[in-house]
Amino acid sequence: MGLLLDSFWRAMAYCLHRRVIAWSLFPLVLMAVMVWVLGYFFWAPAVLKVQQLLDGVGWLHSLWLWLQSHGVGYASELVASVLVVLGSTPIVIVVSLLLVSLFMTPALTRWVAQRRFPALEKKHGGGTLASITWSGGSTLIALIALLVTLPLWFMPPLMLVLTPLIWGWLTYRVMAFDALAEHASKQERRRLFVRNRLALMLIGVICGYLGAAPGIVWASGLVFIAAFWILVPIAIWIYAFVFAFSSLWFAHYCLAALQQMRESRVGGQDELQVPFAPEAAAGHAPQARAGGPRGSMPFTGA
Repeated sequence: MGLLLDSFWRAMAYCLHRRVIAWSLFPLVLMAVMVWVLGYFFWAPAVLKVQQLLDGVGWLHSLWLWLQSHGVGYASELVASVLVVLGSTPIVIVVSLLLVSLFMTPALTRWVAQRRFPALEKKHGGGTLASITWSGGSTLIALIALLVTLPLWFMPPLMLVLTPLIWGWLTYRVMAFDALAEHASKQERRRLFVRNRLALMLIGVICGYLGAAPGIVWASGLVFIAAFWILVPIAIWIYAFVFAFSSLWFAHYCLAALQQMRESRVGGQDELQVPFAPEAAAGHAPQARAGGPRGSMPFTGA
């Protein structure tokens, strides 16, 4: 618990650093560039296609004709534009956050390691391919869990518990792996996952609940269309800031736990694999003889 709270407060303090604030603003710049590129090349064809689909619906076509007779001739184009915006915005956000996650988490982990753990040995237990495979597999399992539990979402108490648990599990699996990928070996990572599973899961669940907060702003932007262009960028910035905080929390906790595990190791005994001796296991270990070869000292495993 001491390590959990210490890493939490350190992550909070690091979030106030100008470098973290600048990184959290990066998704907004990236999203603005993507929106401009997509709008320049695809806006008019996308609106026209959606408008044609709307005109193909019988009752909607009657509605457009009724609105045209009352002087509102641009209703179908306006609705088509709103639908294109609502449909493309989640895609732009997801792509932006995925790109940010590929760059922000490793950068924040290296930053924490340089500031707090400069002497921590790097054993490179997970490369880029391993990280992508691990993240993809964990995401697939989380999506399957979401689909299986989908009928339970209509029960408000379960919805407030199941979704953060699933996202918390996914968050801890992905971020803990990325935090340890450069410094821990495969054996150390597995050992840390087993020893600290509950604490890592708790961090993931808390970050999962924090990640649900921007959804309130996002939903408000959908309800109040007039404030859509203000509330959605705010929601994206909150997403990025929560993501940065989560990365920092996992980095501080995992690297500190790795350092403690290495310091508690006496002479590297945790890494030794002593061969199985049937005589010793049965309580019949042979006694050392003074005249035996290579001296009389028995093997102690040290």
